[in-house]
Amino acid sequence: MNSQAIVNLASVAPGSTVRIHSCADLHVLVSRRLLDLGITIGSEVHMKRKAPFGGPITCESNGQMFGIRRQEAKKIEVILV
Repeated sequence: MNSQAIVNLASVAPGSTVRIHSCADLHVLVSRRLLDLGITIGSEVHMKRKAPFGGPITCESNGQMFGIRRQEAKKIEVILV
């Protein structure tokens, strides 16, 4: 059995690589946008930058950069790679 810690995307440090585990509580439009970008369960995401004062988080997946609000990032469960 592999015991990997599941954390939310908002708590990951810049420079880390994670794999999407779950995004069940996201708003339908946000999850649809992530799906349009090719970001699904099992996708690897590289944390690039966190804006100060609660601003958005910048990530990269499948060669595409995207920004996501911290409130949505807190609802995405990830596993550190």
